[in-house]
Amino acid sequence: MKEIIIITSYFPPETGAASNRIFHLAEGLHQRNFKVSVVTPLPNYPTGKIFKSYHGKFKETSVESGITIHRLWIYASISKNKLVRLFAMLSYSLSLIWFFLFHKIPQAVIVQSPPLLVAFTCCTFLRSKKRKLILNVSDLWPIAGLELGALKKNFSYSILERIERSNYKKADLILGQSEEILTHVNSLFPNKRTLLYRNYPNFSLPKHEKNTMAAPKIKLVYAGLLGVAQGVLKLCQELDYSTIAFHIYGAGAEQHQIEQFIQAHPELPIVYHGELSREALHKELMSYDLGVIPLLNRIYGSVPSKIFEYAKLGLPMLYFGGGEGESIIKQHELGWVARAGDYNHLNSILSNLEPTQFNDAFKEKMIATATANFDFNKQLDALAPQL
Repeated sequence: MKEIIIITSYFPPETGAASNRIFHLAEGLHQRNFKVSVVTPLPNYPTGKIFKSYHGKFKETSVESGITIHRLWIYASISKNKLVRLFAMLSYSLSLIWFFLFHKIPQAVIVQSPPLLVAFTCCTFLRSKKRKLILNVSDLWPIAGLELGALKKNFSYSILERIERSNYKKADLILGQSEEILTHVNSLFPNKRTLLYRNYPNFSLPKHEKNTMAAPKIKLVYAGLLGVAQGVLKLCQELDYSTIAFHIYGAGAEQHQIEQFIQAHPELPIVYHGELSREALHKELMSYDLGVIPLLNRIYGSVPSKIFEYAKLGLPMLYFGGGEGESIIKQHELGWVARAGDYNHLNSILSNLEPTQFNDAFKEKMIATATANFDFNKQLDALAPQL
């Protein structure tokens, strides 16, 4: 049985696309007779506080569904102060070095990037130990930071670019969640081995209740991280509610501001439902007409995982983020596309939609498309022989 270790900054019981992606990767490899172990921080995302059941622990090792999980100390924070966030990343890097020194590391290692510094620690330390390094790149940093406005082109940015290149150079295989990521990597290292590894979902489809009566308004839903990049607060402020009711699920940095906005505007049909488990959320999502996928700014290399999740659920989409995600929506006829950042265009599309358009035939066609094109097992079958 081949051993492999996955090093990640996010893992269940944390929620979100990143932890789900790595969990399904670990689970899928275990089912293909790999002996899988995972190294991750003590759970703290997205609150920036160690989860209550892990308080007072420096580390914890457990075996869950046949996968060994090592949870390490981290200085947890979601502070906007760059020095505090840097210290948080460095704290996990230090824990990883301690782990590498006192534990046997398998020959094959999958490292999640970003965070760049954590990936750099792994690539630098483990490369010297002659391990096979597989870098799983889900976003292009520091480019994404620049496009989000979180970074500026200065000396610090140039250091991050060097770290990024160093990580790519040291990796034996690079997994990219978008074609744009692989294009970027190959522009720097033309001979680097790469593989497109999308964030496809792996879950059982909840029972679908057929829609027998159209509601007077379109039930629009957002579910996911309420962070700055998603711009859900801005969406609340800019939407035209003439033909829609807006429902929100999730948690994150903008949560408090969104709740304040809803409280200050009781006349608007906006409902914040809080955070649900993934299974409960899937059941809820199937009762909505349309899922909105916004990005405040177009981010090169990013493809929201919600596209594949909503397609599998049969939830039509209104995509509002540009880039490769827009192309996927159009190619597979999964819904509608509004020009990134153009709220007038977004509202124009919504005003021309009718609740009757979100019928069962449309949803069943989406599910069939997802089954044919977004298959998790086919993807993992292509990856496993390369590890």
